[in-house]
Amino acid sequence: MTIDPRVALQQLTAALEEHLAASAARRGDEDPSVESAYLAIMDAFEIYEEVLYDAYSEVTPLVIFEDEDDSEDDDETPGFGADDGDLDPITG
Repeated sequence: MTIDPRVALQQLTAALEEHLAASAARRGDEDPSVESAYLAIMDAFEIYEEVLYDAYSEVTPLVIFEDEDDSEDDDETPGFGADDGDLDPITG
């Protein structure tokens, strides 16, 4: 079954919006709804990237970072660790 890239893009956009809503309503550092939304973005992005490539032989400039060591703190988002100081996530 082939998914239209536009449908996959809509699913990715919906996953991003759900993550924003879950983040805004966060109930602590380890809120399961935020983690679930985070994983949904990863899944939706992988599907979008795959169908985009299948349909148009094209990829996005985006990359999903996966934990290399599962023993590390799962709460840290790449690029926002304690070693990064208080950098703004957009401007650095």
